[in-house]
Amino acid sequence: MDLPEAVAPLPALDVLYLDDVLAVVNKPAGLMVHDSALARGETDFAADRLREQFGKPIFLVHRLDRATSGCLLLAFDRDTASALGKVLMSREVEKDYWAVCRGWPDEAFTVDHDLDGGPGKSLKKPALTRFTRLATCELALPSAGFETSRYALLRAQPETGRFRQIRRHLKHISHHLIGDTSHGDGRHNRQFRMLGVHRMLLHAQRLAFVHPRSGARVEVHAPLDAEFARALALFGDVPAPSPAIMPDVPARQGQ
Repeated sequence: MDLPEAVAPLPALDVLYLDDVLAVVNKPAGLMVHDSALARGETDFAADRLREQFGKPIFLVHRLDRATSGCLLLAFDRDTASALGKVLMSREVEKDYWAVCRGWPDEAFTVDHDLDGGPGKSLKKPALTRFTRLATCELALPSAGFETSRYALLRAQPETGRFRQIRRHLKHISHHLIGDTSHGDGRHNRQFRMLGVHRMLLHAQRLAFVHPRSGARVEVHAPLDAEFARALALFGDVPAPSPAIMPDVPARQGQ
């Protein structure tokens, strides 16, 4: 009798910070955080992988879109998750995202534009994102009647947490996020696919917060994957993300 083939275990997520009550992991692009109406029949979720990886219950403190990579914060008990959730609501958590957009926006700007809650949630709520332009490039790729195409690397700092906030705010000011198939510009997405970049270029690069138990400051940086790094190389000499900085809370090695 034929034996069933062994199913290969799913790869573990990289652990950027770990202690007894919480962890920060580097979620890869393309992986949904948890099951939802947007899953469309998918069965592979970060939450399930993390429960198996850590061997105990996990409580997600915030979410990242499927196509977004980077720092994902979770707790191992309800009390810690609740405490971190309150810190998030009070906007005391620092969240830095790296994003590549079309065009050259101002060096520093703020988008204050109300957003609804996504499909089936039509009520609009205040939404504010601060942006800083980190680098620019101009490629010899014709676009919209021009002989070249301009792109910018941005740091985005959302002060609210609305549905697809950064992506929709960039669309609102016509500096569409590269690789965004829902709110982006298909012409520029195709340009980057020709360059070997097939992912959405949004990465939760840095997360900083006060530890709910010790009161110490925790700061974590998530490294880029190969495709985002390939896109970053177009901008020349851009400083690489710093390693995790946790001066007061010694990190244990990840699983």
